[in-house]
Amino acid sequence: MKRYILMRTLRSLLSIFLVTTLTYAIVFTMVPRKLIFKQDPNYAKQVTTPDKKTNYENTVYERMGYIEYYNRKELQQKAAKTDKTVTTDANKTNEAIYKKYIASLGHGWKLKTFEDSGQYYAVRDIPIYERVWNFYANLIQIDHPWKIQDSSNPDLERYVRIENDKSVGWAMVGSGTEHKYLIYFNNVFPYIHQNIVTFDLGTSYPTYSNVPVLTVISQGQGTTASKEVTFPTGVTKMSSIDIYSRTYKSPSKADSQDKANFGQDDAYTETTSNYTDPSMVSNSFKIGIFGVILSYLLAIPLGLFMARFKDGFFDRFSTGMLTFMLAIPSVATIYIIRYFGTLIGLPDSFPLLGASDFRSYVLPAVVLGVLGMPGLAVWFRRYLVDEQNSDYVRFARAKGLSEAEISQKHLFKNAMVPIANGIPGAIIGVIGGATLTESIFAFPGMGKMMLDSIKAANNSMVVGLVLIFTLVSVFSLLAGDILMSLIDPRIKLSTKGGKK
Repeated sequence: MKRYILMRTLRSLLSIFLVTTLTYAIVFTMVPRKLIFKQDPNYAKQVTTPDKKTNYENTVYERMGYIEYYNRKELQQKAAKTDKTVTTDANKTNEAIYKKYIASLGHGWKLKTFEDSGQYYAVRDIPIYERVWNFYANLIQIDHPWKIQDSSNPDLERYVRIENDKSVGWAMVGSGTEHKYLIYFNNVFPYIHQNIVTFDLGTSYPTYSNVPVLTVISQGQGTTASKEVTFPTGVTKMSSIDIYSRTYKSPSKADSQDKANFGQDDAYTETTSNYTDPSMVSNSFKIGIFGVILSYLLAIPLGLFMARFKDGFFDRFSTGMLTFMLAIPSVATIYIIRYFGTLIGLPDSFPLLGASDFRSYVLPAVVLGVLGMPGLAVWFRRYLVDEQNSDYVRFARAKGLSEAEISQKHLFKNAMVPIANGIPGAIIGVIGGATLTESIFAFPGMGKMMLDSIKAANNSMVVGLVLIFTLVSVFSLLAGDILMSLIDPRIKLSTKGGKK
């Protein structure tokens, strides 16, 4: 089993790499760059002149990994290392110095001039293979006591230890690390948190501009929310600061508010805010898990009774209804459920009542459950019907067991094995595949974020979400196999033939 898990894990990692790399190559080569500015609210404000337009666009392209860019000041500072007489002025002397410097750089660097001022800047298009390499090279970030190198703070302590912190209680804390709290616990999903190993999935743009992709989907949403916070100074007061999010900030850059909250010499004063609504991943998980539970609660008894009364009226009627439900477009099912939900007072859109009211989650979860139920019921019935002709069932009948006893004691028990195998994949499927449901209900989850990111040409967000969905989907299959072997010890996982 250990060898099977190892080989399955390696194959899973290869699958994740291939899917993510293909997605990265497609969105960063086939999606026109200019599309990213269509939903940038700052674009019109920043491009009032041709020079500002060129500088702004190149700055964004550089941030997204398309190019390397030296604006006029950066180019002058770098070229000054070889010739101190160079200035930013547009003249033949400076042009000659810049051309010589750019030629020394090589690797596709080009010297260009701004349209209005005639001043110089330099750009280099980064090849797709180099961009892919940079993505994976920076993907996994490991926090450690020597992560922060701040020349203005030479006396920074460096350690990792477990302590009862004044602000968050028992936690693994660090100094010299990027994050203050490396492992901590609170009442926010997923309840156990760690910052030792994190993923750098890039920076979101134009939606959630300049915010890390992982932060976008994992931080709270809505407006900032104040609650009682105990600061390291021992002072407890109402604040919107998320005390768990403390990261390093040079003491030389700390303002008076930082010093009042964290003390004069504390180096971990950079924080994010608490929000009124849960994160995207938390929202998607809530409706996803309840959707799966509902689909199994509906499908398993239905499939069991259909198999029990095979070819009878109930079986034929149920088969017809399930076939109809499978044939009808998902969008029609969603609107039908939404319509009848509004008749009993449930909101047809998430923003009507918001995250604070459980009724906002009911219809999206019901939709996911109903959409997953027909296929599961049909499959479960077919499995049970096939099992009814097995030798062990004939033997049970020969012993005098009734059909009800055979179904309860034998068929259902064996059927639980493939059911257990599909549970992890089903949960991940509804979390990642709820794009249409979340869009119709204006539900702030990961599925809707994927669709919004594609529309906005938010390439970093698309790649990040694809990586996350692929990661959890591939490993959910492995979790299903392991769960299946735990339920039925007769099943042995093997690298030869899959299962024995």
